[in-house]
Amino acid sequence: MILTDRQRDSLKELINIAFGKAVSSLSELTGYRIIIDVPKIDIYSIDEIIPHIEGLVTEEVATVHQIFTGRLAGDAFLLLDQNGAKALTSLLIDEQVETIDVSVKEVLIEVGNIILNACLGTFGNMLNVHITFSVPRLHLSALNDMLSSLVIGKEGIRYALLIATKFKLKGSEIGGYLVIVLGVGSLDKLLEEVEKLG
Repeated sequence: MILTDRQRDSLKELINIAFGKAVSSLSELTGYRIIIDVPKIDIYSIDEIIPHIEGLVTEEVATVHQIFTGRLAGDAFLLLDQNGAKALTSLLIDEQVETIDVSVKEVLIEVGNIILNACLGTFGNMLNVHITFSVPRLHLSALNDMLSSLVIGKEGIRYALLIATKFKLKGSEIGGYLVIVLGVGSLDKLLEEVEKLG
């Protein structure tokens, strides 16, 4: 599936609104000015997305995963390579992070929770539907294992919005990806509403 320029621009605008809310919460939490840029948004079928992600991040990844249900349903992931996850946490807590221990995991889950909830909440508001979120979970795994979890045991055609993200704070820049996986029905609903924003 290919996004039209209008759909891509409207989705980018929507994600920027959501990230604006997330940035406000993160800045309040940390006391630092944080910027999250969205340089690129694409959509792929689940089968197509695997080579794209493999070309973007290293083998070991830190993923905050949240399931959402309701009239809009699917899976949402904040995806960072593990070095990026440690670097981001170091900047947020003002301490050098060498390993992803319990306290680092808590920070990453909180960051993921804020970003994922902001995005999904913005989608829900636009569609005027109630979305229920699961408790976010952090997975540290090989990239292939994470990608396999998107495909295995899932019925029907599913698509993924792949949203490049750049965290900017204290003069540093850390790249990551927001991945929102939707079934055909949920995706159609989303794009139908997005069309109205243009």
